[in-house]
Amino acid sequence: MDAHRRPLMDRTLPLLTEGYAWLPDRMRDSADRVVRTRLLGRPALAVRGPDAVRFFYDEAHVHRHGAVPAPVLDTLFGQGAVHTLDGDAHRARKELFLPLLDPERVAGLTEHVTAAWDEAVHDWSGRDRVVLFDEAGVVLTRGVCRWAGLPGEAVDAEPLARDLIAMVDGFAFPGPRHLRARRARSRQEARTARLIEDVRSGAVTAPGGSVLERVARHRDAPDRPLDARTAAVELLNVLRPTVAVSWFVAFSAHALHRWPAHRERLRAGDGAFATAFAHEVRRFYPFAPFLGGRVVTDLTWRGASVPAGGILLLDVYGQNHDEDLWGDPYTFRPERFLDRPPGRDELIPQGGADPATGHRCPGERITVGLLEALAVRLARLEYTVPVQDLRIPLRRIPTRPRSGFAVTGVRAP
Repeated sequence: MDAHRRPLMDRTLPLLTEGYAWLPDRMRDSADRVVRTRLLGRPALAVRGPDAVRFFYDEAHVHRHGAVPAPVLDTLFGQGAVHTLDGDAHRARKELFLPLLDPERVAGLTEHVTAAWDEAVHDWSGRDRVVLFDEAGVVLTRGVCRWAGLPGEAVDAEPLARDLIAMVDGFAFPGPRHLRARRARSRQEARTARLIEDVRSGAVTAPGGSVLERVARHRDAPDRPLDARTAAVELLNVLRPTVAVSWFVAFSAHALHRWPAHRERLRAGDGAFATAFAHEVRRFYPFAPFLGGRVVTDLTWRGASVPAGGILLLDVYGQNHDEDLWGDPYTFRPERFLDRPPGRDELIPQGGADPATGHRCPGERITVGLLEALAVRLARLEYTVPVQDLRIPLRRIPTRPRSGFAVTGVRAP
């Protein structure tokens, strides 16, 4: 029987047990960077490389509606989120987010977050032990809520940070983390929907031009205002990915611990190096293993096919560690991004293609800006790293240092 027509075994269980290595291990045996498999009972085709990124994001090939499994919507994105839309509907909803990427807006968010960091450092210096992953979540929550215009009385940063972290931490696999994520989303959607209704009724005043006002007033079309629950979903889709930068803060601390020579250039305020460091953290450390979309027509890529109704996968982790692209992919080397900026469809930790028209994360610029600023502050911070479990398990999605990266003896610069 032709190799491309053999019945495919479902590989969902191996994915659950192998984590980030599941797809790269299969891709390694393919000279064409393409893998046929079966996932969630459906035929799937996995692709990798800049050309594959453009193929994956072509809406003539792939739609997001119906592609994201319900458990992921119920934890990570929320039902009815922008991530589930296609075509004109997607572009109309994305208009809600794109103005937030204006350089002045990004700078404003960075100022709020770094101010929250500086406030927190004084508290950390009086404590015996600080877990950077947990504390970064609180700092980011305080900063993004102030920036977004949420009233102070509506924000209890620590429990909100726990819930936003839980939504990300539990989206991937069934089990206790997933149950915590579902409860966290349900709780925060209800709370945020009430806030949206209060803004619309005039009981709460949203600052003019703020994220809160934009979300509360947004319409997908002149006759289609968002219902309060969907508006809450989209407001959380500003807060949640900002707080998810906690993962990259913990990874940055891990990198500075393993390769301390990078600390001096960051301390010196070398802006170009801070950008390169942020890119390398996002490339080197694992976050999203792959992205998926629903195939809307029979597709063939480099001789391998998948029928309409199947799944097209983009191998994110594998591409960010592809030797053909990076030369020494398992070496942490920020200098690679000083030589040249990353190509749009080469470095894809938050997706590929054009964020203005496609499904690349519109908050990527925010992530890079925050990570640049926080990596510099982290490098300037004085602390001791006690003995702890700093392993980063690749079977856990999303992964992080097992200890969360604990420090003692924090001293403000």
